[in-house]
Amino acid sequence: MLAATWLQEKGWVIIERNWRVSRYEIDIIASKNHILHFVEVKTRRSLSFGHPEESVSDKKMDSLMRGAEMFLEKRKGWNQIQFDVLSITMLEGKPIEYFLIEDVYL
Repeated sequence: MLAATWLQEKGWVIIERNWRVSRYEIDIIASKNHILHFVEVKTRRSLSFGHPEESVSDKKMDSLMRGAEMFLEKRKGWNQIQFDVLSITMLEGKPIEYFLIEDVYL
């Protein structure tokens, strides 16, 4: 997975990928600097419908937060958490572009 590899190269430790519980899915759960990150990953091969991060709706963020609550019920001990969006744009003939939006919701 491109996203996990990119985050690892930036010093993140991947804890889970595509973690599911009930009807919730979290693309990546990772840690960095003692913070637990819940990361929504969006990828696009064209900008016809806008940049990938523009497709993250309030409903999706609510789902991410509810999934995070369920994860934290099973894995206690984290004092700090953060919700992030990783946008990956893969346009033909251009290098892959990564755009990380950190701390989307407090």
